[in-house]
Amino acid sequence: MKKITQFFANVKNEMKKVRWPSKKEATHYTIAVFVCIVFLSVFFVASDVIIAGARELLGRL
Repeated sequence: MKKITQFFANVKNEMKKVRWPSKKEATHYTIAVFVCIVFLSVFFVASDVIIAGARELLGRL
């Protein structure tokens, strides 16, 4: 039981050291994540369409 108590005491001490982002920083990070998601989604959809078109053309040959 002493180890468990010590573990949670250590967790509490470490959490006091954490620097949490401000609201402005969190907003910027969230926007950056959404931009990356949209960019990668468009990229993979375009890649899929191009590869599917190429396979269809090669299948006709």
